[in-house]
Amino acid sequence: MPLLVVRHARAGHRSEWEGDDRLRPLDEKGRRQAAGLPSLLARFEIARIASGSYLRCMQTVEPLSQQRGLPIEERRELDEGASLEETLALFRELGDDAVLCTQGDVLENLFGESGQKGSTRIVELEDGEPAVLEYLPPPA
Repeated sequence: MPLLVVRHARAGHRSEWEGDDRLRPLDEKGRRQAAGLPSLLARFEIARIASGSYLRCMQTVEPLSQQRGLPIEERRELDEGASLEETLALFRELGDDAVLCTQGDVLENLFGESGQKGSTRIVELEDGEPAVLEYLPPPA
């Protein structure tokens, strides 16, 4: 089974948030997107859930974590500013059947574009490099 790479759900605009951006939560639409993630990924076996440490990433996969009964592993390799090498090493470590929630800049490093907030890429490692098999638009 592939890796499922999720861009965090919508969390409003960075410019409108006062305070530490790592603590910016999902907005109303983002909470709906997060609530729809378990249905969107229902066809996949999932053994692990990893997320960047930013609140909006953790909140995106919380409904999936609760529905599947799996803990969320907080991983800095999925945070803004993580290097391509760090993120690829995490992909290789986690292997198949994992969901990873991350930030737009990490996705740009991996795939050349960030995709929509709340979207999911179905990814397979080919010779240690990520290849996108399918792009799932965000729920809700």
